[in-house]
Amino acid sequence: MEHLTPRHRRFALAAAALAATGVLVAGCAAASGNETDSGSSDAGDSVEILGTEITVDDDARALLPEDIASAGSVTAATDAPYAPFEMFVEEGSEELTGVDVLLGQAIGAKLGIDVEFAQQGFDGIIPALQAGNYDLTISAMTSSVERMDVLTFVDYSASGTGILTRAGNPDDIETYLDLCGKNVAVQTATSQVELVNDVWQAECEAEGLDPIVLSEFPSDSDAQLAITAGKAAASLLTKPSAGYVAKTTNDGNTFMVVEDPTAPNGYDATLNGIGVLKENEEFAEAIQAALQSLMDDGTYETILAEFGVEGIGIDEATINGAAS
Repeated sequence: MEHLTPRHRRFALAAAALAATGVLVAGCAAASGNETDSGSSDAGDSVEILGTEITVDDDARALLPEDIASAGSVTAATDAPYAPFEMFVEEGSEELTGVDVLLGQAIGAKLGIDVEFAQQGFDGIIPALQAGNYDLTISAMTSSVERMDVLTFVDYSASGTGILTRAGNPDDIETYLDLCGKNVAVQTATSQVELVNDVWQAECEAEGLDPIVLSEFPSDSDAQLAITAGKAAASLLTKPSAGYVAKTTNDGNTFMVVEDPTAPNGYDATLNGIGVLKENEEFAEAIQAALQSLMDDGTYETILAEFGVEGIGIDEATINGAAS
């Protein structure tokens, strides 16, 4: 998740203050307006998520390792908050919601097991998996080839840099080249700063356009204030975060995300994956089948739409797609 790493600095204090020892996915979903049973799921039980009833996919469940099927539950490591992937329902709450949480619940429903989420600092997730503390991780982790030395990834989204601008797009920004010559806000020390300085500025010059006037701010929220104050035409941040900001700020009336058809998942996008230890290939294949089933029946898209991040969706659940 290298392109998303700045979240750990941004949310370090909040995560420390709100850390939870573990949260049942069923409880998280209930807090998000979904009706679920808080007990262990039996094969054949249905779970309701965002108004959609999800039942066991027999073909996917047949791929589960016997020990997991018998146990009836697994524990997933995640590092909240990181909206819209994993976040607390409200400040001071131990209940989680978000793309990863609802998707984890839905995968569990397809497999006939419960998925329980537990808080783990991002840098410690892989060591904790190796130590046997968790069965998997769902935490917007980049499916990097380097991590594949230890983990097998079931790829479930792809995200890169998004452009957030005023609702109605008064500056007519359609692609990143439309930012040339404009004031653009960004959080300092992020990959977006590197993308502009190392790539986009040269492309502006090559097109005979003025350079992007980049202003760095301590946080994404400060960069967004620059837009509303008229000091910037746009801000740059990860596309899923941009989508969530646009959807939730002032009921969607303040911001919008620029949708460039040449970069539907954002610029410089990379795959994100659900990670299991490399030796647990059967479990990865079961997760892949369950995820593909959710993609095929429309539940996957429903979950992404709930958080305004349809643009990070992928067409097929792959395993270690970044290595292809």
